[in-house]
Amino acid sequence: MNPIRIIGLALIVLGVALGYMGYQESESVASQVSEAVTGTGTDRSMMLMIGGAISLVVGLVLGVKK
Repeated sequence: MNPIRIIGLALIVLGVALGYMGYQESESVASQVSEAVTGTGTDRSMMLMIGGAISLVVGLVLGVKK
């Protein structure tokens, strides 16, 4: 298997894990209080979800690249 595809697969797995962790963080009490007061979630939950999305997209690009 091509090493680039292995890296892409690892990034996909990492992206899914980070996205899940960000979702779990957004459901925490601290995030819910922050959302009630400011209208947005905590910075940590946002960064986890954004990092997960970026990792997932890069992983998909590398995974399907010929």
